[in-house]
Amino acid sequence: MEFRNGVFIIVEENNCPLYHASEELKISEGILTLPTGKQTCLTLMSELIDLTVSSTSYEKFTSSGSKKTQFDCGGCTGRIHFEYKTAKTYATLQMTLLAAAEKRGKIDGIHDFADLLRTIELFSTLSDNELLDLATLLELEEYPWQFPITQKDDPGDRLFILVEGKAEVIDDFGTVQAELGIGEVFGEMSLLSGDRVSMTVMAAEPCKVAIMSQKNFHHIIARFPVLQVFFYKLLVSRITTMNTQRSEDLASGMVGQLSDVSAVEICQMINASRKTGRLRFELADKKADILFLEGELVHAEIDDTKGQEAFFQILAVEDGRFKFTQGLNTPEKILTPLGGFMGLLMEGIQRIDDINNR
Repeated sequence: MEFRNGVFIIVEENNCPLYHASEELKISEGILTLPTGKQTCLTLMSELIDLTVSSTSYEKFTSSGSKKTQFDCGGCTGRIHFEYKTAKTYATLQMTLLAAAEKRGKIDGIHDFADLLRTIELFSTLSDNELLDLATLLELEEYPWQFPITQKDDPGDRLFILVEGKAEVIDDFGTVQAELGIGEVFGEMSLLSGDRVSMTVMAAEPCKVAIMSQKNFHHIIARFPVLQVFFYKLLVSRITTMNTQRSEDLASGMVGQLSDVSAVEICQMINASRKTGRLRFELADKKADILFLEGELVHAEIDDTKGQEAFFQILAVEDGRFKFTQGLNTPEKILTPLGGFMGLLMEGIQRIDDINNR
């Protein structure tokens, strides 16, 4: 089988889980090169194989000149449109040299950014090549003193890493709740849960911040296990700190509406306070129960579904009433945990995020 060479650029992207507009796909001597750090999509690979072995022209030639043909890739959760990229030509040698210098400048910039990331403890275990790949997925932004880096109620779709300077977490009354230094990460809670940003982060002095999109965040989590472990531990630490403060308000009986407090937050609070009892949900046309034994999940049930799958379904419910009652009966007290609570919670949050992104 003979493959034609070609470079293709993504010109439009709609909910594709992997690729962005402006990224390039290259076929050379039968080898497919994808954007740096990106995983291989078998659907896209199939489309490119069919295209490069067929006689379909990469460009349409008309009396008025050539016109690029647009190709599609779809069939999964999203769709992209890509077209053949012709090599750019320049009228003079000077313009050619300037273009080459600009390309070298971009490469040097990525290397400088990778060197900067190397100083952050979070990335200290990554190799030089992995740091270069990571640098292409991050954007470096500068913020002047007293400028908001992220504000309350912003969409929770970006991860922030402070690489230079200091920042402060500000509440609704302008009170400083926490100070952030070099290497601090923020935005991951909203990124994982899909909720909007809960507090404002302000530059306490001129700052440089590395920013990552939601799509690229999920990509690096899958690609670099060491970062997955870091964010898992960070999430546990943040939730523990948050719920230690809130669990004091958890009395023997707690009643409320899911429109005010999500099922995820309620379960986090019960786990952090190591409570034993029954969390009952009264929904539009059904009831659901989750049982906790010293904060660990030992039973979940909704309709005819039980166990972990029932827990995931309950976490996704947005409307209804809940009530927590302390204490379990003797048979319930000998139930064994359905699994590690934080692991189950993260999987449930990931499922909710996947549903919201469809």
